[in-house]
Amino acid sequence: MGHFLPITLEEVKRLGWEQVDVVLVTGDAYVDHPSFGTAVIGRTLEAAGYRVAIIPQPNWRDDLRDFRKFGRPRLFFGVTSGAMDSMVNHYTAARRLRHDDAYTPGGQFGFRPDRATYVYTRILKQIYPDVPVIIAGIEASMRRLAHYDYWDDRLFPSILIDTPADLLNYGMGERTTLKIAHLLDEGKGIEACYSLPQTAYLTHSPHISQNTIELHSFEECLRSKRAEAENYHVIELESNKIESATLVQQHGDCYVVVNPPEPPMTTEEIDASFDLPYMRLPHPKYKKRGPIPAFEMIRWSVNTHRGCFGGCSFCTISAHQGKQIASRSEASILREVDAIIADPDFHGVLTDLGGPSANMWRMKGRNPELCRKCSRYSCSMPTMCKNLDSDHRPMIELLRKVNANPKVKHLYVGSGIRCDLFTEDNGGWQYFRQVVVGHTSGRLKVAPEHTSDHVLALMRKPSFCLFKETKRRFDEICKQAGLRYQLIPYFISSHPGCRLEDMADLAVQMKQMGYRLEQIQDFTPTPMTLSTEMYYTGIDPTTMKPVYVATTPADKADQRRLFFYYKPEVRSEIIHSLRRSGNEKCVEKLFGGSCNSIGKQYFKRKY
Repeated sequence: MGHFLPITLEEVKRLGWEQVDVVLVTGDAYVDHPSFGTAVIGRTLEAAGYRVAIIPQPNWRDDLRDFRKFGRPRLFFGVTSGAMDSMVNHYTAARRLRHDDAYTPGGQFGFRPDRATYVYTRILKQIYPDVPVIIAGIEASMRRLAHYDYWDDRLFPSILIDTPADLLNYGMGERTTLKIAHLLDEGKGIEACYSLPQTAYLTHSPHISQNTIELHSFEECLRSKRAEAENYHVIELESNKIESATLVQQHGDCYVVVNPPEPPMTTEEIDASFDLPYMRLPHPKYKKRGPIPAFEMIRWSVNTHRGCFGGCSFCTISAHQGKQIASRSEASILREVDAIIADPDFHGVLTDLGGPSANMWRMKGRNPELCRKCSRYSCSMPTMCKNLDSDHRPMIELLRKVNANPKVKHLYVGSGIRCDLFTEDNGGWQYFRQVVVGHTSGRLKVAPEHTSDHVLALMRKPSFCLFKETKRRFDEICKQAGLRYQLIPYFISSHPGCRLEDMADLAVQMKQMGYRLEQIQDFTPTPMTLSTEMYYTGIDPTTMKPVYVATTPADKADQRRLFFYYKPEVRSEIIHSLRRSGNEKCVEKLFGGSCNSIGKQYFKRKY
C-alpha cells in the first residue's frame, strides 16, 4: 500500500518520526500527483531518504499554529505560493477579485494570501529565525530580479529583497533541491549553496568573473524604463542558452546573484521524477470539502514532456521549465497510462496526452553542440530552425499504442497544438489528421492569438494565414471523414502593439469566417515575460523601439468588447468607439446599414 506525505502531526507521529527533515509550505491543497510541484519535490526528497512533511494552505490570519505544528525541521523550510503566482490566482485582468480557486477543495476562495510566498516566508522567519527558508515555484522564479507588478502598477525589486528568504531555487527544482538538502545534511551552512546552479541569493559582495553580467541596478530601472527594457533583453537571451552567464543586479547596498540553470533533464532523470510512488489523488483530509478543480482537470491526462521552444512573448513556460524539451521515454508514459487504468474510478477516457504544447515530445536539435551555443528565443519563430528535429511520427505511434489499450475507450489530445511545427515532410499534417479524426471530442482548440500580423510579430506568433490554412485542412479532413467537428480559435485583446483598429479587423475576419468567439482573454501582464516588459516600458526590448500599449480600463474595454460584435447589447458602444477612432469602414463591415440608427440612439442615450 502506498502512502501520502504527512500533512498533520498525527500522521507524523504514526510514522514514528521525532523530527521532520524538510517542511514544505504551499498555497495549494496537497495533491499527490506528478502535475503538482509540491508533491514532486516532496517525493524527490523522500526517495533520497529525507523525512518530508507538507503544510498546505496554512492559516496566516490566526495564531499561526499551522506554521508551528511540525516544529523546527532539521534542514530547511521550502516555500511556494503554489502552481500559480498568487496574484494571478486571485485577480482578473481587470484587477477584480476572483471568487474561486482551482487549487482548493470545492474551488473555494480565500485559503491563501496575496503574495503568498512573501507572507509565508516572513511568518516562518519570525517564528524560526535561524532555520533556512528556501523559496521556489512560479511566484519566486518569475520575481527573482526586478520586475513589473501589474497589480500594484509599479516596478518591484527582487523577491529576495522583500522577503527574508535565505535562498531562491528557480525553475523546475528537483535536482537543485536535492543538492541543497545534501549540503545542509552534511552540516554546511546556507552559504555553501550559493554556488549551486539554478539558485539566486542576496549578498553584499558578489563575485564578478568573466562569466558574469551585471545588469542595470534596481534604482536605475526605477529612473529609466529604457534601462529596465535593456535588462530584460539580457535576461531573456541568457535564459534561452543552455550555458548561460551569472546575472547580478544591485539593489541599494545589496546584490542579487542569479546563477545559471541546471542543464536540461535527461530522459532518465525526468522518467525517475514521474515514476515516483505518487498516490495520484488529493490527500484524504479534503474528502468532505469537495473536489479540487485543478486536479479534476488533469486527473485522467498524461504529461509527455517539459519545456517549450515556442517563445511566445506572453508565456512563462520557457522561463520556468526551460526552452529545451525534456521528454519522457515511451515506456514511462505507458507505465503511467497503466497506473491511470488501474484506478477504480477510471471509466475509459484519457483526457490528454501532451504537455506545455501537445506536439513537442522528443523534439530536439540534431546537433546538440549547435543548441549549446544558441540564444534564439524560439526554434520555430520567425522561421523553423534547420537544426530542429521536428518529426511528428513518434507521436503518431505513441497515440496509436495508447489507443490500442483495450481499457482505453477514448484518447483525447487536450493540450494546445503548435501548427507552426507542421511541414509536409515531418509528419506534422499527418499528426494533425490523426488528432482530428481519432483524438478530438468534437471541438479542437488552437491559439492563433490574433489576426493582425504586426501584433502577432510582437507576440512572436506566426501569421494568421497559418490559422486559415489549418482551418482549410481541418474542414477538408472533417468532410472526408464525415465529421461535424469545430475548430475553436483562442484570441487575446489589448496585447502591446494592438490598437482598436486591429481588434476591429479581428472582429471583421471572425464575422467573415462565421465565428462567435468563446476562447478569449484580455492580456494580463505577469512577471518576467516580454509582453509584460513592453506593457510597462512601452518599448520592445528586442529592438528598443517604442510600442503602443492600451493601458486604461476604457481602452482595454473597447478592445475586449469587439470579441462580442454579435451581441446586440454592446453594438452601440462598439459603433461609438470605432467611429471615435476613425474606423468607419469597420462599422460598415460589421453592422452594415443598420449602424446609423443604432449610433444615433446611442448618442441620444449617452449625451
